[in-house]
Amino acid sequence: MSIEATARITAALDGRGVTSLPLLEGDGPLAPRRTRDMSGSGARVTVVGAMSAPLGGDRLTIVSRVEEGARLTVDSAAATVALPGTGREPATYDIELSVAERAELCWLPEQLVSAQGSVLHMTTRVRLAPTARLVLREEQILGRHAETTGTLVSRLTVHRAGRPLIDQQMAYGPGAPGGWDGAAVLGGHRAVGQLLVVDPVFDQRCPDARTLGDTAVRTPLAGPAVLVTAVAPDARLLRGVLDDALNDLLEARAG
Repeated sequence: MSIEATARITAALDGRGVTSLPLLEGDGPLAPRRTRDMSGSGARVTVVGAMSAPLGGDRLTIVSRVEEGARLTVDSAAATVALPGTGREPATYDIELSVAERAELCWLPEQLVSAQGSVLHMTTRVRLAPTARLVLREEQILGRHAETTGTLVSRLTVHRAGRPLIDQQMAYGPGAPGGWDGAAVLGGHRAVGQLLVVDPVFDQRCPDARTLGDTAVRTPLAGPAVLVTAVAPDARLLRGVLDDALNDLLEARAG
């Protein structure tokens, strides 16, 4: 039996100028919990998986809003594993993010693992105000240990000030367009990820395009944003590449 579940997270400044969480709720396998923000300058929410999901036919949604001037970090307690279900319907996982003026969102979930036999369609949509800041990381692991990948279709769409900043779709596994596992795409690697950093300061000083080792590249976008894409043999190595890239971008942002 498939499930339908939604988690909602809203961050806003309270009367003291501190980021609070006036809305924090979830059902089914999505259990958002407030956790300690080590920086002390915003709020942190960790999404805890309360049951195995997504299975085939499941429909999961996370909606997060960061209101004017607030700062929010969202992570997860563990990797999300897409598993096969009993029916033929694909699972869907929709993420809707909005960040208001002078607000900041760091969206840093753990990896998504596409288990053999699973079918998952994942969509992330982001709406940014002109002065909003965003750090968004996505990591996909194609198959568990010693197994092939399931089918994974992932789309990321970001609009800033009402205009498109990035709109891309990736597909892997059975049924995906040919060549996804070839030398020009994965080149034998099982882990793929991307890091998007959007900040108005990049209008004045944007990091240049460059390769980051042998399997990653940093690309400025047509807007105050930088995209890092990477592949790696496993999750640990992929995370290391993206962490190093993020540290470099945060240093560049600070000037």
